[in-house]
Amino acid sequence: MQNDASNTQRNIRYEADDKPPVALTAGLGLQFAILAIAGIVLTPAIVIRAAGGTDEYLGWAVFAAAAISGISTILQAVRVGRIGSGYVLLMGTSGAFIAVCVTAIQKGGPGLLATLVIASSFFQFLLAAKLSIFRRLLTPTVAGTVVMLIAVTVMPLVFDMVTVSPEGKSSWSAPASALVAIGVIIVIALTATRSMRLWAPVIGIAAGSMVAAMFGIYDTGQVADASWIGLPDGGWPGYDLGFGGDFWSLLPAFVFVTLIGAVETIGDSVAIQRVSWRRPRAVDYRSVQGAVAADGTGNLLSGIAGTMPNTTYSTSISITELTGVAARRVGVAIGISFVVMAFLPKVLALVLAIPDAVVAAYVTVLLALLFVVGMRMVVEDANDYRRSLIAGVSFWIGVGFQGGEIFPEYLEGFAGGFFENGMTTGGLTAIALTLFTELTGSRRKRFRSQLSVSELPRIREFLKDFSNRNRWDDAMAHRLDAVAEETLLTLLDGDEFADGVDEDEDVRRSLRLTASKQDGHAVLEFVAAANEENLEDRLSVLASQNPGLPLERDISLRMLQHHASEVFHQQYHDLDVVTVHITPLEPATAPGAAD
Repeated sequence: MQNDASNTQRNIRYEADDKPPVALTAGLGLQFAILAIAGIVLTPAIVIRAAGGTDEYLGWAVFAAAAISGISTILQAVRVGRIGSGYVLLMGTSGAFIAVCVTAIQKGGPGLLATLVIASSFFQFLLAAKLSIFRRLLTPTVAGTVVMLIAVTVMPLVFDMVTVSPEGKSSWSAPASALVAIGVIIVIALTATRSMRLWAPVIGIAAGSMVAAMFGIYDTGQVADASWIGLPDGGWPGYDLGFGGDFWSLLPAFVFVTLIGAVETIGDSVAIQRVSWRRPRAVDYRSVQGAVAADGTGNLLSGIAGTMPNTTYSTSISITELTGVAARRVGVAIGISFVVMAFLPKVLALVLAIPDAVVAAYVTVLLALLFVVGMRMVVEDANDYRRSLIAGVSFWIGVGFQGGEIFPEYLEGFAGGFFENGMTTGGLTAIALTLFTELTGSRRKRFRSQLSVSELPRIREFLKDFSNRNRWDDAMAHRLDAVAEETLLTLLDGDEFADGVDEDEDVRRSLRLTASKQDGHAVLEFVAAANEENLEDRLSVLASQNPGLPLERDISLRMLQHHASEVFHQQYHDLDVVTVHITPLEPATAPGAAD
């Protein structure tokens, strides 16, 4: 966060804590559910059709996906304990899992898929609990590269669905239906108003289905035979508890994609916080941890039910921005709508009857947008040549492995085909290169102590040595000293032990201070046990106050604001991480320099 934070209010009608009228809440919930249900239903349809699964299992998987997406969406909104973000985050089946889920069904059937989804979900709970540890490794560069590779991995399956017409039907039936669907979606998306663009997928799918019906490839009988209310006839696959070679060869890929899905959830939960309040607030990483835990809960329930894993939908952010309604009640209404739709077989059958070619056209647009989202994540984060190199090399390695162009004679079938998946190989490359950069970068100096004013002399000695090693002048050494003191006092503000009197060693908060040099400026990272107040929010409030009338408790903050170029405060359930950037002053602007 820049210290000169903006105080501009956003156009939010109802903030997250507000309670809009019941009619408005129910109406918005139903509208958003209608927009999202197609994606929730079509993703498992793509997987099961591509893997050659049965219609009975498809009916069950779609029912379970809709119901669990509803439960997960409600859980995200209401936040039970440490599970849930406390914001409107739609949950639905994850396109990132398409490739690995198809492979699992082909190799071991739906039972193997269910077992793998359950096993991989526990890694999300671990990530949610220890998110602070992975903050340097799961960077936007890594996540963006993998998101781009998701499109590369899935596109071959989609293109096959577009070009292959059903047996006994015109060879033009599939291409014509797909072209109409994708054409309508793109035209509306490029020319329509903002609110109309939300309906582009629905209108495009409807147009493509009408063309498909003209060619006789839309199964209207399936819709007519479906009951209005009820449950699917059987289809629950059970579990494959043999834990054979297929399980162990596919588990790493499932875990990796699960973690990448968690990275996407992290991005979505950060973004939804930014659009849910009228005044800008610092990101609460405890809410981010809750979002990842709810994602893990949704995946666990999906595995138990024998359907595809789910994840947060990024459309939650655009919908919130469009409507200006961020109230948690709307999230609950969306979830309830999903659950109700799950028990309406005719509604689900209407979606399932859509021909493969039309589904593929819809997915092509989504994957194209997903690729751009990943590219944008990389561009925004890769602001130096190191991150740019990591993204470029990892992406093309992933493309090479996906296309079988890199050492195919050695890797074919190796480790169960683990390295034949471009998303997996490219993602692992990005993580490995990021880890290498961390290990070989400027060496970080570390200092541990209690979070106490009495430790200031030792902290000063530590920073003095750090400044001397980097050959900074006295002015920079003074700034480092001042920043450390003011950050320490700010962290202690409100602490019952701030005055150093009657301190109990068993309850005092510990402090870990890390100092490093990055691109010519100093970076100090203060890691302490969790507290409640966020420094970024307090700095934003300071920016709107009259600087000539400082409150006594804000003096340390104002001093910190003066000496630091940037201050970031990440709050987790277990830790507070305050990162301060200090830029050396030019000689002409250093304290005491001649005018």
